[in-house]
Amino acid sequence: MRRRKNKQTSKIKTFFKWSLFVVFSLSLFILAWLMGSWERIYMEAPGVEALLAHKQAQTSVIYDRTGEHKLYELHGLEDRKILSHEEIPDLIRNATLAAEDSNFYQHEGFDLKAIGRAAWQNFLSQEYEQGASTITQQLARNIFLTQEQTLLRKLKELAISIKIEKNLTKDEILDLYLNQIPYGADIYGVEAAAQNYFHKSARELTLNEAATLAALPKATTYYSPYGPNKTKLVERRNYILDRMLLLGLAGEGEVAAAQVKPVEVFALKAPIQAPHFVFYVFDQLKEIYGEDFVRQGGLKIYTSLDYDLQKQAEEIVAEGVRNNEAQYKAENASMVVVNPKNGQILAMVGSRDYFSQEIEGEVNVALRLRQPGSAFKPIVYAKAFEKGLQPETLFYDAPTSFGPDGSGRDYKPKNYDGGFRGLVSMRQALAMSLNIPAVKTLYLAGIKDSIELAEKMGISTLTRKNIYGLSLALGGGEVNLLELTSAYAIFANDGNKAPLKSILNITDQEGEELYTSETLISPVLDAEVARKINSILSDNEARTPVFGPRSNVYIENYQVAVKTGTNQDFRDAWTIGYTPEIAVGVWAGNNDNRPMRFGADGVFVAAPIWRQMILEILSTNGQKERFIDYKVFEQGKDEESDLEESETSSDQQKIEDKKQKNIPVEFSEKYRKDSMIKRWQKGVKKKN
Repeated sequence: MRRRKNKQTSKIKTFFKWSLFVVFSLSLFILAWLMGSWERIYMEAPGVEALLAHKQAQTSVIYDRTGEHKLYELHGLEDRKILSHEEIPDLIRNATLAAEDSNFYQHEGFDLKAIGRAAWQNFLSQEYEQGASTITQQLARNIFLTQEQTLLRKLKELAISIKIEKNLTKDEILDLYLNQIPYGADIYGVEAAAQNYFHKSARELTLNEAATLAALPKATTYYSPYGPNKTKLVERRNYILDRMLLLGLAGEGEVAAAQVKPVEVFALKAPIQAPHFVFYVFDQLKEIYGEDFVRQGGLKIYTSLDYDLQKQAEEIVAEGVRNNEAQYKAENASMVVVNPKNGQILAMVGSRDYFSQEIEGEVNVALRLRQPGSAFKPIVYAKAFEKGLQPETLFYDAPTSFGPDGSGRDYKPKNYDGGFRGLVSMRQALAMSLNIPAVKTLYLAGIKDSIELAEKMGISTLTRKNIYGLSLALGGGEVNLLELTSAYAIFANDGNKAPLKSILNITDQEGEELYTSETLISPVLDAEVARKINSILSDNEARTPVFGPRSNVYIENYQVAVKTGTNQDFRDAWTIGYTPEIAVGVWAGNNDNRPMRFGADGVFVAAPIWRQMILEILSTNGQKERFIDYKVFEQGKDEESDLEESETSSDQQKIEDKKQKNIPVEFSEKYRKDSMIKRWQKGVKKKN
C-alpha cells in the first residue's frame, strides 16, 4: 500500500516538474519573441531628428458647390504660434501637468503607476474610461501615430517616447507639447488658444483661464466652450484646479477664487462663411475619415451650398428677426433650402448670427428638436390618403372628446380661433389647418402607421413611439427643421425621396478623388398621395376662410404649396413651402425655449421670412414645373353604369365605398361599430 502511494506521489512530482519546465520554456520563448519584436519596433521608431524635422500638416478646405468660394480652412499645425521656453508661463505649465501628467518630471516617458491605476479603473467599469498616456506619449502620438487603440500602436508610442526622453530635456518636451497640442476650434498651441479664446497672450492668462485651456486637449469637441457641454467644461476645469492645489502648484485662496468664476470666452471670429453649414459638413467628414485626417489631410471638400443663395438667406433671416423681436419677442430664426430632385442642401442658416453669445448663436437650430405644431399634419393626411381617404372625404369640425389622454382627463382639442366650422372636407380641413379634423384623421390613419411613414420620409426623431397619443397630429412629437423640410421635399418630388446631401466631391492633396456623391432616388409615397397633398397645400381658395385671400403664404402668379405651424405656447413658429424644384423651411422663436408674444403664429412670424426667400428664388429662376393633378373620383359621374357593373362584379364593397364618399365619416356605415366614432357623433349632435 505504502509503495503504491510512493509511486503515485512520484508521478505527481514528475508531472509537476515537467509542467513547470513547459511553462518556463514557453515563458522564455514568449519573452524572447517580445524582446525581438520590441527591438525591431524600437529600431524602426522615428527618432528625435524626425520629431524636430516634422513637417506641418496640410490644410483642408471646404468650398461651395462651384469651388469659387472658400467657406472654411481646416488647419492642422498652420495656426500655431510658437513660443520659446521663456515665453511659456509657469501657470499654463502647471495647469497642464495637473491635467495630463503630474509625474512628468519623475518618469522616463511612461508612467507605470498611471498605467496600473487606469487598468484597474477600466477593469472595474468594464469600459475604457481612463487612459494613462504621459505628455511624452501624447506628443509622440500626435506627431507620428494615429488614435487607434491597438497593442502595436501603443508599443510604437512607447518606443518613440523613450527615444524622445533620451535625447531631449523635460523642459524641451513640455515646450514642444504646449506648442503642438490642439485646443479645439482649429486652434493649435497654447499661444493661439490664449489669443483666440481670451484675446490675450499666454503670459497674461489668469489661473482660471489657464485651467480652462488645460481642460480642452482631453476632448476638444466635447469640452468646447462654444458647444453644448459647457457645464462639463467647468467641472473639468475645477477638477484641474483641485489637482493643482493637491500638488502644491497653486494656493488654496486662488484656487477657491478661480473655481467660482464662469468660463467666459470671446466669440470665435475665424474667417468662415456659412458656419452652421460648415460644421454640419465637418461633423459628417469626421464620421467618415476621422478628425485628424480631415484637419491635416490637405483635402478639398466641395459642398452642395449655393453661395449666393446662402448670402440671401442670411440677410433675409437677420431682417426677419429684427422685425420679429420688436413685434413678437422672437429673437432668432433658422432657414434651410433643399433641392427636392436630388436632396442637395443649397442653404442653411442655423441662427441669425453664429457669433452671438447672447442668443447662443453657435447652436444650429435647423438641427435642434422643436415641436412642429400643425406643420406635421401633411404627413398624417398623407397616411390617411394611403389608406383610402380622399381630399373630398367629409368630417365634422365640432366639439369632440377623444377619451382619456393619459393624464386622467379627456382629450378635447380646440381650433386655434376657438370656433368650429361644421361639415368640412379633408381638403378644407388641412388647408385651413383645423385641429379637430386633423386629430380624427390621425385616429383613422393610425398613430403607429403615421410614425412609420414619417420615418420613411426621413424623420428620425420620433423614437419614443409608445408615448405618443392623438396630439401627435398637432405637433406633439419633436422634429428638426432640416428633416421636416426634407420630408416636404418628397411631396414636391411626386413621392420620391432624395436623401439629404451636403458633400458633392472630395479630393486629396494629390488631387485624387476620394468621394463623389450619387443621387439615389427611392419612392416612399404613392405619387397620387403626394399629388393630393400638393393640391391641398397650394389651394389658396381653400385656406382663405382662415388665412385670408392674400396672406403671407400666398405667392401670386406662382403655384406654391405651403404649410404653417405653431406650437401651443407660441414657443415655435414654422413655415415650410415648396415647388417641384425647391423646398424652403423656416423656424422662428427663441433658442432658450421662451414663449414668444401671444399671437406669434407661424403665418406671422415664420411665413414673412419664408415668403421673401421663396420670392427671391422664383423671381430669379422662374417656375419651370407645376404640380401634377391627382385623379379625382367624381361622385355621380357614370353612377348608373357603376351600379350596373356592381351587380355583376364580385367586388361589391368597392361600390359601397364609393357611395359612402359624400357621407361624413362620423355617420359612415363603414365605422358604425367603432366606439371612437360614436364619441365623434356625440360632438356633432351637441353642436347641432
